[in-house]
Amino acid sequence: MNALNGRDVVLLDGELLRRERDNRAYMLRLTRENLMRNYLLEAGLWGNAELDTTIHGGWESPTCALRGHFTGHWLSAAAMIWHATGDSEIKGRADAMLEDLARCQAEHGDGWAGSIPEKYLDWIARGKAVWAPHYTVHKTLMGLVDMAKLADSRLALEVADRWGAWFDRWTAPFSREQMDDILDVETGGMLEVWADLLALTGKERYRRLLERYDRGRLFDELLAGRDPLTNMHANTTIPEALGCARAYEVTGEERYRHIVEAYWRCAVDGRGAYATGGQTCGEIWSPKGDVASRLGRKAQEHCTVYNMMRLADYLFRWTKDVKYADYIERNLYNGIMAQGYYRHRGTNGYVPGHPETGLVAYFLPMRGGDRKGWGTETTNFYCCHGTLVQANAAHNRYIYYQEGRDVWVCRFLDSDVRLEIDGVAVTLSQRIDRRTGSFQDASDSAARQSIGAVVSRYVNHPDALRAVFSVRADAPVALRLHVRVPYWSGAGESCFETVEKKLWQDGETWSIELPQRVWCERLTGDASRVAFLYGPVVLAGLTDSERTLHVDPDCPQRALRRENEREWGSWTTEFLTTTEPEAIHFVPLYEVGYEPYAVYFRVRHDGA
Repeated sequence: MNALNGRDVVLLDGELLRRERDNRAYMLRLTRENLMRNYLLEAGLWGNAELDTTIHGGWESPTCALRGHFTGHWLSAAAMIWHATGDSEIKGRADAMLEDLARCQAEHGDGWAGSIPEKYLDWIARGKAVWAPHYTVHKTLMGLVDMAKLADSRLALEVADRWGAWFDRWTAPFSREQMDDILDVETGGMLEVWADLLALTGKERYRRLLERYDRGRLFDELLAGRDPLTNMHANTTIPEALGCARAYEVTGEERYRHIVEAYWRCAVDGRGAYATGGQTCGEIWSPKGDVASRLGRKAQEHCTVYNMMRLADYLFRWTKDVKYADYIERNLYNGIMAQGYYRHRGTNGYVPGHPETGLVAYFLPMRGGDRKGWGTETTNFYCCHGTLVQANAAHNRYIYYQEGRDVWVCRFLDSDVRLEIDGVAVTLSQRIDRRTGSFQDASDSAARQSIGAVVSRYVNHPDALRAVFSVRADAPVALRLHVRVPYWSGAGESCFETVEKKLWQDGETWSIELPQRVWCERLTGDASRVAFLYGPVVLAGLTDSERTLHVDPDCPQRALRRENEREWGSWTTEFLTTTEPEAIHFVPLYEVGYEPYAVYFRVRHDGA
């Protein structure tokens, strides 16, 4: 099954497009000179001896061992944007940076093209402590590979291939035990890069590098059904699982797939998660079945959310199992959107007592009364700054998949997808009818009013999602639609509803209506605490402390009622408690900026 993305999928959802625009603007505010500084310095090509006050700080500071990692993420994000939109400005910046990398590589003379010295790798081989050189180098190689795959850059592939030859020579003398010791120091996604380069070049050296970077000490434990993940740094191991996923697709070796499936069982199926869909606290995997013990300030690292969504995409394409589509949806709303590109939505004329935007939240606190911490544009550059620009580069992914005449619809978003079925060009359009009147020729703004039944029929929020699909085709076409019916609609476990017609005619439509409601999910490890959700979206209570709600624990969702339902032509998603002397206001977690909030609440009977 193929994932549909790139220019075949046109996203029309306003909020996700806003995040894409904010992401692109941030990327272009970062200058080529600053993004390439550490590479040019390492190659002896930086000629400006004067103090530069624009120099990047944090993990991109020239004194940090991880310097240069963000530039690789930037190139990957640029490749995704170009692939999705054909944005020539972002492509031009990326091409210029590739020329800088090629100059640096030529100056080194041996294939090295890194922002850090080669000796960092020699140090870890000798057992000397240094902060994750493989992780840093991988990000640049990832950017090169993505520019080659998604932007057809010959130069990017040439630089990556020459650098791959350097790694083939460097790893050749090590024994298996020595290589295993090296791999115990965070390697990032090196395995995935070698699989990609094998697919792109067919060169035998990348088979050798796949074997050398195979982390048997981790993979053998997973294959044996044991748990090597509890209290292990999560984002060290997730990229290694992603490497196995890509290696399976390139080589067809079943062992790689078995490792990926064992990883998912250990990390997700058998462990439990927050209501957001994410996991980890303090960057490490929590104990199995005991997420309740890890409700800290450093919960749910952004990088892990992004990378686990990528892993779910691999598994969905292999299995067509709806649980992976569920996982991607929940982590999008309550991870990617909750931890990046916050923008204040306030009443006209109101000036908040906090900034109106937030760039990236490294972590998503789960302790009641805590706040998100937002990183700055040029003085932090945590790992999550990198996955931020990738995650928001092109939100048209993970929506549609195709296999022959079969098309899977995994998410409900205004969008168009271009297909070819039996040689016929087809466009499948999806539009969300929000029952505000805008879709059915009634009240669509304060300035345009026409008389229609919809505005009187839906005087309050309809509490249902209605998606309307239409087909445009040059000729009648046989098409099977598999539309996800999610767990949150009250239908039990998620499934795909198949819509099959012998021939779809041009202009033919079909719709699905899914109930939406407030529902509760109990905390893994402590059933007395619940989180509230509306559909797949976690609701955050705006409070500065841990709170208990006095409501029937068997029906805690009764504690909330709708509030402030309408803003011009849109319904709001806001709720208020009805059971407490001092009411608590609930909003989507992704709309929380700088306010204190809580995700989990204890529930008990009045007087208990």
